[in-house]
Amino acid sequence: MTIISDLHASLRSEVSKVLVGQDEALRLVLLALVCEGHVLLEGVPGIAKTTLVRTLGAALGLTFKRVQFTPDLMPADILGTQIFSFQESRFHVVEGPIFTNLLLADEINRAPAKTQSALLEAMQERQVSLEGERRILPQPFLVLATQNPVEYEGTYPLPEAQLDRFLFKIVLGYPTADEEIRVLEQHRGDTAGFMALLASVERVADAESLRQAKEEAMRVDVRPEIVRYLVEMVRRTRSEVRIQLGGSPRASLLLQVAARAQAALEGRDYVIPDDIKQLFVPVLRHRVLLTASAEVEGAGPDEILRGVADAVPVPR
Repeated sequence: MTIISDLHASLRSEVSKVLVGQDEALRLVLLALVCEGHVLLEGVPGIAKTTLVRTLGAALGLTFKRVQFTPDLMPADILGTQIFSFQESRFHVVEGPIFTNLLLADEINRAPAKTQSALLEAMQERQVSLEGERRILPQPFLVLATQNPVEYEGTYPLPEAQLDRFLFKIVLGYPTADEEIRVLEQHRGDTAGFMALLASVERVADAESLRQAKEEAMRVDVRPEIVRYLVEMVRRTRSEVRIQLGGSPRASLLLQVAARAQAALEGRDYVIPDDIKQLFVPVLRHRVLLTASAEVEGAGPDEILRGVADAVPVPR
């Protein structure tokens, strides 16, 4: 067992007290925390996106804040601002909700580009410029942004530069019939009942545990033939006729980082081709831009990316 695999097992045990199903989403969010990456969550309302983040924060002992993105949301509403104190006759800097460990940016595509771009410096540099002063964000810092895949009225497409800052795009589906029955049995449906379940979650790790898990992942070996295999997969997205914009070198780098964490999660100190193939779609699905003809045909990025991955010879 490794630090990451032990952490994953403990988290699954505690998160299951509140959240039913979504094991794959939990695994990917944990990998993102270890890799210091951000996550884009896509799913219809009511499938426990917020519950996942809140429960994870409770189990890890991390601070959690939620921002509902709206068309009138301003950058200062996220970053903070200066407020004048009449008692002291001077300005005080009031930090915004971005000063947290886990930031849930709910329906991020409902805010205009100016507000969305306010997150870019924080996501990339782990710092913000507030009233001309550079302020370091708490560590770890993870943005989990949600999108509604059905309702597009009043939304703004995320810029490609911002999409590229997310390590994973996780698509959350409906629970199975058995899982939905367990939800009804486990939850009363009121706020008090939910808060009682959340209070039952015990802290199984902290920021130091995540730091150790990251160091463990960075020690995982990636052989040269695995690197070539990874690069070939990403490069083929640039020549695929149904893809207008393929994966960038940042995509290759982040895929390698995530594969290291995945290998450690599986108890290995080396990356295998299955690690690359398993993470290829979550890392690339939001970075590729399909051609108009592909969209007319109804082809989705997941289907095309799986075809690209299957076409690359696996190293022996």
